[in-house]
Amino acid sequence: MCAISTCPSALFLFCSGQDMVSILQLVQNLMHGDEDEEPQSTRIQNIGEQGHIALLGHSLGAYISTLDKEKLRKLTTRILSDTTLWLCRIFRYENGCAYFHEEEREGLAKICRLAIHSRYEDFVVDGFNVLYNKKPVIYLSAAARPGLGQYLCNQLGLPFPCLCRVPCNTMFGSQHQMDVAFLEKLIKDDIERGKLPLLLVANAGTAAVGHTDKIGRLKELCEQYGIWLHVEGVNLATLALGYVSSSVLAATKCDSMTLTPGPWLGLPAVPAVTLYKHDDPALTLVAGLTSNKPADKLRALPLWLSLQYLGLDGIVERIKHACQLSQRLQESLKKVNHIKILVEDELSSPVVVFRFFQELPGSDPVLKAIPVPSMAPSAVGRERHSCDALNRWLGEQLKQLVPASGLTVMDLEVEGVCIRFSPLMTAAVLGTRGEDVDQLVACIQSQLPILTCTLQLREEFKQEVTAAAGLLHVDDPNWPGIGVVRYEHANDDKSSLKLDPEGEKIHAGLLKKLNELESDLTFKMGPEYKSMKSCIYVGMASDDVDISELVETIAVTAREIEENSRLLENMTEVVRKGIQEAQVQLQKANEERLLEEGVLRQIPVVGSVLNWFSPVQASQKGRTFNLTAGSLESTEHTYVYKVQGTGVTPPQTPSGTRTKQRLPGQKPFKRSLRGSDALSETSSVSHVEDLEKMEHLSSGPEQDALETTGPEPPPGAPSPQEAEPLGAPQSRVQRPEDDRPQVEDAESLR
Repeated sequence: MCAISTCPSALFLFCSGQDMVSILQLVQNLMHGDEDEEPQSTRIQNIGEQGHIALLGHSLGAYISTLDKEKLRKLTTRILSDTTLWLCRIFRYENGCAYFHEEEREGLAKICRLAIHSRYEDFVVDGFNVLYNKKPVIYLSAAARPGLGQYLCNQLGLPFPCLCRVPCNTMFGSQHQMDVAFLEKLIKDDIERGKLPLLLVANAGTAAVGHTDKIGRLKELCEQYGIWLHVEGVNLATLALGYVSSSVLAATKCDSMTLTPGPWLGLPAVPAVTLYKHDDPALTLVAGLTSNKPADKLRALPLWLSLQYLGLDGIVERIKHACQLSQRLQESLKKVNHIKILVEDELSSPVVVFRFFQELPGSDPVLKAIPVPSMAPSAVGRERHSCDALNRWLGEQLKQLVPASGLTVMDLEVEGVCIRFSPLMTAAVLGTRGEDVDQLVACIQSQLPILTCTLQLREEFKQEVTAAAGLLHVDDPNWPGIGVVRYEHANDDKSSLKLDPEGEKIHAGLLKKLNELESDLTFKMGPEYKSMKSCIYVGMASDDVDISELVETIAVTAREIEENSRLLENMTEVVRKGIQEAQVQLQKANEERLLEEGVLRQIPVVGSVLNWFSPVQASQKGRTFNLTAGSLESTEHTYVYKVQGTGVTPPQTPSGTRTKQRLPGQKPFKRSLRGSDALSETSSVSHVEDLEKMEHLSSGPEQDALETTGPEPPPGAPSPQEAEPLGAPQSRVQRPEDDRPQVEDAESLR
């Protein structure tokens, strides 16, 4: 039974029917969705005229399928044969057949099925009983696409032991190329165990770094042991160029290869193609590589139209442009310090993989970026994670700054996190140009000072946090910033890492205060796992960051937040006790007033007459509660002097060292410009004078207060005016007469 949407509007539209305009409007709304929820930079892929031709092929295929059977058969046969012939000539694969498929891995699964039918003659009759007696083995490189082996086993119904993972080179050659000598040893071992080596999948451009296996040597090995050789990879696109490397050119002699012309040429909704060579049409039909259905042959129609539109020159130009972009970036990155490029010896790979590294202090330039043997494994692992975090940050920044580059961030097993530039898969779609490559190099150079300075400031940040009271340095190598710090409050359980509500509240307030400072640093509260204690993550920094001021600000601010939170928490209890104490004192004062006035004054008539003849001069007494000091005070001073008493002022919270004075417009946590050799003499003097003026203004009121409340001279001592000579000039301004009462009031209050 078919399920129908329960939405009333959808059900109404389904029942009543709609016109074409309404239906297209509905499709547009479903495609774009609610743009207010998540704004996107590009709502739909930017396709050119060749992309519209490819999309038109799907509509034409639907129209063509309505023809009569004879015309449909002739037309589909012509489309399939023309497309196969063109692809074989463009990519130098003579006398080949083509299978068009939507799923990129589907062609390899069909090839494996063809290889099984070719090597096991009784497979059609006996089925998997033949495989049980002599198990097939499929060899995959360790650098193959993730999940490829599992997909093949699921499609073919084979157990996972039928897969053999061939390691890459460890001593000689690229670490992303298949080890041919080890492969030959594996084949011999499988033959001795009664297994049948069936198929080998080689790479002409690995999925990660674009390295090419030694296909010529692998072809010789496969011919020796009767193994089917299948090649796939992005470097197969270079077969259309005039100059092709020898390793990629050897792929034209393989048994089959898989091409993906859609990403290479920027063609949307274009199927992938598997070219193969086989002489038995019956086996290819059983394996599913050929079909008599016209709908299966019409899969080639979008590619048939696109190839005619582009022509051979257009196809070669697009592939050549992508390779030139890779070479341009590679040559530019060779001149940039702290950037390591993972490339082959050949210069034909259209993939550039690079990463940031920090040169070890005191190391040989030839041996830089190589871990020191004396370093502990834990230290090496920590440095590896730290460098991976920086490269991940760099990759994300470059993707945002240069979106047309099509960069991807990946994690390699040996090298760690790297950044990949593969214009052959993205340039045709994104429209990448040479200017984008130059902009990418400029962005890399602009980000390198931030990366190097962040690494240099990490150790200083750790030392300052360790020396600061109440702060704990948290070692998180996955964080790309300066470091991670946690404030340990009074009730903090240091032996436990579980969630601390009080600490989380303090760190949330601390994060808010730090972000309000409007500094160049970024602050974040973590970790992502909410079951752990909260910390403050300090982001990337430039070379002019004052780490001591930063750590001091964090400690002082966190301490103030903790004290303020305690004050608020204790306020309810303090107020309640103050009210109770005030009630008791007022009751005692009332009893004392009754005793003072006597009993006669309490009688209604007598008391009034007595108060008229002899009024009682009773003072109005009350109580005021000082929230700051937490004490009760009498209101007698308020009624007598007609002013509200200030009460006892609590001591100020100690804030460590004195707050650093900053120049006008200078942001927080910036190093002082005093004593900088880079400044001119005039600018240095002006900055020093500005600092002295600010210090004088900040300390001026304090000095005036000290002069006002200073100790009195002895009775016989002369006044300062009398001590001066008669002929001395007036060196200071006389105080006005209006200031004397204020001094006397201050003395009386004191």
